[in-house]
Amino acid sequence: MPELPELEVVCEVLQQRIVGQSIADVQVLPPGGLIVVRDMTGRGLAPALVEQAVTGIARRGKFLLFEFGDAQPTLHLLINPKLTGRLQLAEPADKRLPKTLVVFSLSNGRQLRYADQKQMGQLYLVENPQQVPEYAGLGPEALEIPDEAFRARLKHFRGEIKGILTRGDFVAGIGNAYADEILWTARLHPFRKRTELTAEETGRLYEAMRSTLLDATERVRILMGEHIQLEPREFMAVHMKTGEPCPRCGAPISLIGANQRITNFCRHCQPGGLIKGIGRPSR
Repeated sequence: MPELPELEVVCEVLQQRIVGQSIADVQVLPPGGLIVVRDMTGRGLAPALVEQAVTGIARRGKFLLFEFGDAQPTLHLLINPKLTGRLQLAEPADKRLPKTLVVFSLSNGRQLRYADQKQMGQLYLVENPQQVPEYAGLGPEALEIPDEAFRARLKHFRGEIKGILTRGDFVAGIGNAYADEILWTARLHPFRKRTELTAEETGRLYEAMRSTLLDATERVRILMGEHIQLEPREFMAVHMKTGEPCPRCGAPISLIGANQRITNFCRHCQPGGLIKGIGRPSR
């Protein structure tokens, strides 16, 4: 799943390469394209966007937000890639990624393509981004929330700390992979209860969140370049590194699968005892 570091870099590339371009054509490729496109304007994706100029692109949490400011009223395209969604910036003759579902042809002759192996992502065409429930309910950005606000906000959530970190209504932008990395950096067991965390551990968690996401963004910026379809994660310490030695202590990285989600951590660096009742936290 693309998370804050990957989507931040994708956003930077698209800001440079697409803002100011107009949409020359839109292809929604059935059947998958019809599943992922959610037109909340009733105008149709192609009729609404063809000849419209992209006037801005931003990232909010795990959404990319395209603005078409010349349209009346202003139109927005929100892309939430979810588990397997990827964008590809390509020439028309370039090979398409498997399961390419939507193709936007641009006025400069290039194409922006959306591919999604599992067809779980969504492309929302809206007049107001707040019409999209998941977007409207997002908490503050993970890299913008101050320490004290983070601590205060955390007190309103109950349950296991990894589950809380991945909730967009707590902080926006963190998913399964970077939650593993943040908790490894903070030396916190992923299934520790929030109510068990000391003030010092909460401070470590906040600092680990910032350092992990900032460092990862820099690494992704170098490794991805303009190949925005990539998801470079070879540099990660524990996520998807089951059985490999922990970079800090050398103990083998552990794996736990629960609720269709993989969790990797180091039992030596992140002690936490037996794990019971793994599940989604409640507020």
